[in-house]
Amino acid sequence: MKLINGSANCDLAKNIANILGENLVPIDRERFRDQEIFVRINENVRGEDVYIIQSTAAPANDHLMELLIMIDALVRASAQRITAVIPYFGYARQDRKTDGRTPISARLVANLLETAGAHRVLTLDLHAGQIQGFFNIPTDNLYARPVFVSDIKKNYTQHEKIVFVSPDTGGVVRTRSLAKLFDADIAIVDKRRPRAGVSEVMHIIGDVDGRDCILLDDIVDSGGTLCNAAAALLEKGAKNVSAYITHGVLSDPAVASITNSALNEVVITDTIAQPHPVKQCSKIREVSVATLIGSAIERIAYNKSVSDLFHT
Repeated sequence: MKLINGSANCDLAKNIANILGENLVPIDRERFRDQEIFVRINENVRGEDVYIIQSTAAPANDHLMELLIMIDALVRASAQRITAVIPYFGYARQDRKTDGRTPISARLVANLLETAGAHRVLTLDLHAGQIQGFFNIPTDNLYARPVFVSDIKKNYTQHEKIVFVSPDTGGVVRTRSLAKLFDADIAIVDKRRPRAGVSEVMHIIGDVDGRDCILLDDIVDSGGTLCNAAAALLEKGAKNVSAYITHGVLSDPAVASITNSALNEVVITDTIAQPHPVKQCSKIREVSVATLIGSAIERIAYNKSVSDLFHT
């Protein structure tokens, strides 16, 4: 196999390469004065099985365009199979029409990847599972669940006191699947969102009194939902509140909000490269999905089952 990294998350790409015992293919990237992106693959990839590791996080448009250009370069270099490894799939929250005359941008991104020449896609914790159906090429959606389970077992000794909490009704399936592994209860935060990026917690469904509450979600953006949910859970008698979130988008003022919130800590994965202020926040901790993604890449390369990674 051949591994190529985009510029979105170089550390994660290097860790995946180390786990697989492979070297990253050298690549030149340039920006012209008008900010056009240019790439050059500096190694022969003719007839090779190539994996491009590139999250489409902020700046989403730049990273997406870079990914498309790298795919095109590989197609023209006669790579046999090109897999776009997208740990964080940007535009996934635009997965349906929310009003008249609005786009379904996640479908558009799927079309762009196919048109560029990708043969398959590997991603992690899609915001909406139906996005897999937007592709006409094989698409594997991994889950951060094994990474979170390992970390929770390490940091929580009294599993009977844990309650897994969904921050909204849409995340109940995710929350229940993880709670089953601990034989734990779940709770649901009932909220309404008066406008985009702003959430108001209404009430808690479930018993959280005296319990260790763990909020689960796929994305933390502004952090408003998590902070409001933590305050509401503590009002209902929760002993403490932490959160496990796959993708740390953490747009401003998320770090300040989390720092000043009632949350004990927020655990995120390394699907998105974090700037220095995030890494310095005492309430935000990062766990790696490099081993998980590396195992999935190896299974794809040798035509083995990817779903077996989650049969625990």
